[in-house]
Amino acid sequence: MRDTSQLAKIFGDHTVAQLSSARVLVVGAGGIGCELLKNLAMSGFHSIHSIDLDHIDLSNLNRQFLFQRRHIKLSKSQVATAAITRFNPRVRASAEQANITNTQYDVDWFAQFDIVLNALDNLEARRHVNTMCLAARVPLVESGTAGYLGQVTVIKGAKTECFECQPKPVERKTYPVCTIRSTPTTPIHCIVWAKDYLFAQLFAESSDEGAMDVEETAENSDELSALREESRALAKLAGAMGTQDFARLVFDKVFDEDVERLLSMKDMWVQRRPPTVLDFAALSEHTGFDPAHPDDHAVLEPKEWCALFVHSAERLAQRRLAMDQSTQGGLVFDKDDDDTLHFVAATANLRSLAFGIEQKSIFATKAMAGNIIPAIATTNAIVAGMMVMQAILVLAQRIPECHTSYVTYGKRARCIIKEPLAEPNPRCPVCRRRYLTLRVRDCAQTTLGDVLDFVKGLDSDRDLQLGDDISVVEGTRMLYDPDFDDNLSKPLYELGIVSGKMIMLTSEDDDDGSIVPVVLSIAAAKSQDSLAIEGFESVPIFAPLPQLVSADAESDDEDDVITDDFVVDDSGAIVLEDDDVVTSPMIASAVSSISEELFKRKLDEISVISQDDTKRRAVSDDDIEVLD
Repeated sequence: MRDTSQLAKIFGDHTVAQLSSARVLVVGAGGIGCELLKNLAMSGFHSIHSIDLDHIDLSNLNRQFLFQRRHIKLSKSQVATAAITRFNPRVRASAEQANITNTQYDVDWFAQFDIVLNALDNLEARRHVNTMCLAARVPLVESGTAGYLGQVTVIKGAKTECFECQPKPVERKTYPVCTIRSTPTTPIHCIVWAKDYLFAQLFAESSDEGAMDVEETAENSDELSALREESRALAKLAGAMGTQDFARLVFDKVFDEDVERLLSMKDMWVQRRPPTVLDFAALSEHTGFDPAHPDDHAVLEPKEWCALFVHSAERLAQRRLAMDQSTQGGLVFDKDDDDTLHFVAATANLRSLAFGIEQKSIFATKAMAGNIIPAIATTNAIVAGMMVMQAILVLAQRIPECHTSYVTYGKRARCIIKEPLAEPNPRCPVCRRRYLTLRVRDCAQTTLGDVLDFVKGLDSDRDLQLGDDISVVEGTRMLYDPDFDDNLSKPLYELGIVSGKMIMLTSEDDDDGSIVPVVLSIAAAKSQDSLAIEGFESVPIFAPLPQLVSADAESDDEDDVITDDFVVDDSGAIVLEDDDVVTSPMIASAVSSISEELFKRKLDEISVISQDDTKRRAVSDDDIEVLD
């Protein structure tokens, strides 16, 4: 049982009492989440709720220490919360296995918590939690890691930058192994699988992961049996290397047998699109395609990808067999080696085909394949510790003492640095909004026109300050504007507007950006009124937007002129431009290796907030503190 006397000496008895009564939501129970849940349980937090969508995979066990071999295929959040209650029996921990973006987790659900801590690994969910915390007015501690780099920051509506105040890169560079192996959703997931799993298993050093001595229980016996069969199948494939059937055997294993095994796990596909088994015979029909000279910039047809897969697999097998038997490590992936690149591109795109994911050209695959940073358990542990320290300060109402903290290496004498929290970006498309709650008695009986009439009829002290010409948007859908009124007579339910959804009201008269849009979070009614709005007393007052300087304005100093010197094309390449002359493409991964930009760009890849962003504000040496 945890003794909190040391915490009381540091933070005081009152703060310790606040920690024990605070209701904490932890979103994510993976690499950071396991460390975070353990730290919370051992730091005086007694009421903890965890939510995570995923099951435990064998590959999680090397860094997610709350999980053991007997837990394979079980819920991450449920196993993790059960583990921390054994560390500290005083903890009242609960868990859900679900997607945090589901509409059942509405503004009222988030509002029941005193603080939210994000330990997520995907951008969409992090953006959603950021928005929900702003709407529910709950402080959020955001985190991220990328290899040896990490970052923690505090998000408090109207006081600090939110997650969206600075633009984020589209692609991230750190991926959970369980996602790569079982539930890919993006092209990069398939590329990582092809390069770091299949290529490595077949042509580099063999992996003994599938042959691990795993304790078998009734809950995981089927999964472990499948893993043993996978290990035996890989060994058989290595023995067939150099034979005429080698490429077909590999294809049948990874795109037929393995997909069938995943489809047998029914629970995994309740909220996901199931994959499709690929037929080698159908895809290997002759097409006249020359696999020795593919078009690197084209997205090939499925039969062409299959032909390229067969050709590259056979060439790699010949090279592997020709190597000196004393050579250790086997072949190594090199993006400039056509055989290895073509094998990775072909297998990644065939996997994308099976999982219904967008396919990429060989050129695009080459640009993406070299940017994978492994998840580091030590970084996760450091970041989780910093998150708890920030959470304690937030709950103690000591927001001015909070910081954005960074884990870094190679740049300074210390590996952890911090800087003051930045103020909100006045042009942020997410936090420069007035968030209110619209309580609806019956979404099936209330029309969109009823909502607009109700909003326009509010008393003067509750005026939304949008004027008469109001537009209504839900996500990317236009529901209403003065020139489009087809939906006015439709019930909210028919439009998909139910509890948990949000609609944004904007003014058609806002030519200079001075009118602040209103976001209405749809929630269940608490009274007999058909419609009611809450939250006016908590809406912040926004300062007028600063005037933008015209791009055509002349500069007083020629050195201050800023021009757009590059564009990013569809393949992910950066093309440098000089007036009317376009130079040869430079791949984004090459640009990121420039020494002066490396630190900033890698922090950007974490998808939180950049430490050194001149568009946000200038940071002097006095603003940054080095921590021991």
